[in-house]
Amino acid sequence: MKKKIAFVVQRYGIEINGGSEQYCRQVAERLSDYYDVEVLTTCAIDYYEWTNKYDEGIYDINGVRVRRFSVERRRNIEEFDALSSKVYNHRGFDSLPDEIRWMELQGPYCPRLIDYIKAHRQSYDVFIFMTYLYYTTYFGLQQVPERSMLVSTAHDEPPAYLDIFYPLFHLPRKMIYLTEEEKSFVNKKFNNGYKPSDVVGIGIDVPEDVDGERFREKHKIYDDYIVYVGRIDKSKGCDELFDYFIRYKAEHRSDLKLVLMGKPAMEIPSHRDIIPLGFVSEQDKYDGIKGSKLLVLPSYFESLSMSVLESMALSVPVLVNGRCDVLRGHCIRSNAGLYYTNYYEFAECLKLLLERQKLYEKMGQNAKTYVDSSYTWDRVMGKYMRLIDTLDSEGGD
Repeated sequence: MKKKIAFVVQRYGIEINGGSEQYCRQVAERLSDYYDVEVLTTCAIDYYEWTNKYDEGIYDINGVRVRRFSVERRRNIEEFDALSSKVYNHRGFDSLPDEIRWMELQGPYCPRLIDYIKAHRQSYDVFIFMTYLYYTTYFGLQQVPERSMLVSTAHDEPPAYLDIFYPLFHLPRKMIYLTEEEKSFVNKKFNNGYKPSDVVGIGIDVPEDVDGERFREKHKIYDDYIVYVGRIDKSKGCDELFDYFIRYKAEHRSDLKLVLMGKPAMEIPSHRDIIPLGFVSEQDKYDGIKGSKLLVLPSYFESLSMSVLESMALSVPVLVNGRCDVLRGHCIRSNAGLYYTNYYEFAECLKLLLERQKLYEKMGQNAKTYVDSSYTWDRVMGKYMRLIDTLDSEGGD
């Protein structure tokens, strides 16, 4: 009989492109070839207020059974922002009630999902929780620590320093990390290096039919461009990217464009060389990356970055924020990208990549080699299966 595996994640669906939710779907679908897989999640798709989109019940998504529970309370944005400011700047025993309240406001507030986990803890052999940051993981993991694995996707960000998370990282039987930098940060921050774990990573698949010229013709973009892929948000460093790019353009007077692919969560400057395309199809995304000179990622906080790895898989070098350990690590290990920590480094790195053709071509070759050697789904699935199949024999507390 196949082992029964439950993935617990805050939202789930084919509409979600990117982040831990897409990663969860990719892993769940592949593991369903070997195990009886079910996903426990909410009815929400919107991560901002957690508005229910679906009805409660059981769904089939690409052959995986998905059990949805309603979010009982939408996030109060003003209250959440005010409390976030408070808890991020206050530590101590008396802050714990505020931090618990913060987690409830963070959401998705879904007690019925937690009750289901508690009532059916014996019905699943393994619970795999995705992302430390949300209500579903924080309260769900406490119900089944002896049967659990945590894919933390943690990185150096303000919530990681809340006191409520210290015990959480000691609960699961096993830890799953996406990068060496994540493991190093978590072990140092939470002193949980004794937990059985593995750096699993992700598999990167790109379509066989990728055509940069097709993208250029479709969107009437004929000049050289750099591309940003993802949510356009201050929390992703996009405000700094806009400032740097506009300043670079003023100083260098080139025809270079900045193409944005993703939903905006902030105002985008009105500038003739900044081209926002909004949400695009997967085909457009890959074509757009392939047609670019490089992919730029200004984020300070990343636990893996699929867009960087997808760009490398297409032999397109990257330019990233050097203050992010994960992004800097990708560049150092691959020799396929450059990183910056201020405007002057940004400008010089960009100029170097645009003008040094032999260096650029070598970085493109290094990029594909890096992904092909380290980020394949066969490798990822082998690691997941070893962790799952040895859960009963390792890691007991």
